[in-house]
Amino acid sequence: MFGSDLVSDSIALPPPSDQPPRTSGENGQVVPVMAVALLLAAVLGLGLVRVAGAAAQRAAAQAAADAAALAGAEDGRPGAVAAAEANGAVLVSYLHDHLDVEVEVTRRGHRAAARARWLPQNTEP
Repeated sequence: MFGSDLVSDSIALPPPSDQPPRTSGENGQVVPVMAVALLLAAVLGLGLVRVAGAAAQRAAAQAAADAAALAGAEDGRPGAVAAAEANGAVLVSYLHDHLDVEVEVTRRGHRAAARARWLPQNTEP
């Protein structure tokens, strides 16, 4: 009596839905899926970091080999050894054949080889 007509008339019900009502088993499914996705992203990220690190180490070994070959072409074996050591590498092999120099170095477990040719001053390649 006292406002009962107002209360029943003022309640707005949502429109009927075509979807069945949710059951309690569907609640919280986003958390495990996101946890798995984040775990996979972390594993992928760590793998990429390791691959990039190995590529950088190989590139550094190749740079040391290139420097050693160029120094060896100019100054002989002592120059090759000095250039390899200046780049944190160890000269493994050195071959001087007339104008060509071939070297092989190791740097932090990575092996690289390079070749250089010495050209006397005032000559064309």
